[in-house]
Amino acid sequence: MRRPISSGATVAQNILVLHGPNLNLLGTREPQVYGRVTLDTINQDLVQRAQAAGAKLAAAQSNHEGVLIDRVQQAKAEGVDFIIINPGGFTHTSVALRDALAGVAIPFVEVHLSNIHRREAFRQHSYFSDLAVGVVCGLGAQGYPLALDYALAFTAAQ
Repeated sequence: MRRPISSGATVAQNILVLHGPNLNLLGTREPQVYGRVTLDTINQDLVQRAQAAGAKLAAAQSNHEGVLIDRVQQAKAEGVDFIIINPGGFTHTSVALRDALAGVAIPFVEVHLSNIHRREAFRQHSYFSDLAVGVVCGLGAQGYPLALDYALAFTAAQ
């Protein structure tokens, strides 16, 4: 549930962070592209930041499309207010995950560690960006706290 803050905006109280395929390898997989920060470090930082803001944050990673789809669908029943998602390789392939996000109608920000627009042509198209409230890409692990800051201040009126 959302609660008002002094500026008239609302704080998203229940945030879900989803990480797609191969993000479990962060820190060791192509560090020149994705950096050396591990997924555990990213998640721990996000949980601490959310708690400091009075919000609840859960994070999950899967290499399996169906698991991510199931988690998106569960989010609706759990009262998740906002999703931060790095779909990884599913960015360019998964109509099914896109449809799940559209189906639950929970606002979300799409995050990418690398700048997908400076990569191979097949990586430059996202099935999610047109549904997302916003996209953060190319800022490495720093993109996640930026997305969280936005989620914490998100208002439905925007």
